[in-house]
Amino acid sequence: MQKQRPKHLDLAKIRLPIPGIVSILHRISGVALFFSLPLLIYLLHGTLSSAEAFDAYRAVVSHPLMKLVLVGLLWAFLHHFCAGIRFLFLDVHKGLELQTARATAKSVIVISLALTVILGVVLW
Repeated sequence: MQKQRPKHLDLAKIRLPIPGIVSILHRISGVALFFSLPLLIYLLHGTLSSAEAFDAYRAVVSHPLMKLVLVGLLWAFLHHFCAGIRFLFLDVHKGLELQTARATAKSVIVISLALTVILGVVLW
C-alpha cells in the first residue's frame, strides 16, 4: 500500500517546537554576531585611538538607530551565550527528556530577553 503524501505543505501551519526555535535563533544570533564584528571592532577602535575619535564614537553611538542596533546585538550575544550553555548540557546528555528540553528552551528565551531588557535599560 502506497502512503498518501501531501502535495502541498502549508509552511504557515507547520508549528516548530520551542527547542527548535531556540536552535534556529542560536544559529541566527551566531551569524549576526559574526557579521557585526567589523562594526564592533570599529566602535572599539573609536574608543581607544584619540580624543577626537572618541568624540566621533560618542556621536555615532548616541544615535537612537545605532542604540537599537547595539541592543539587538546585545540580545544576540546573550541568547547565543545562554543557548550555548544549554547545548553544552545536551552534549553531555543532561536534559534530554522532553519536558526538561522544553523547560530549558523556554528558560533560555526568558533569561536572554530579561537580561537584554535589564542591560539595555542600564546602557541606554
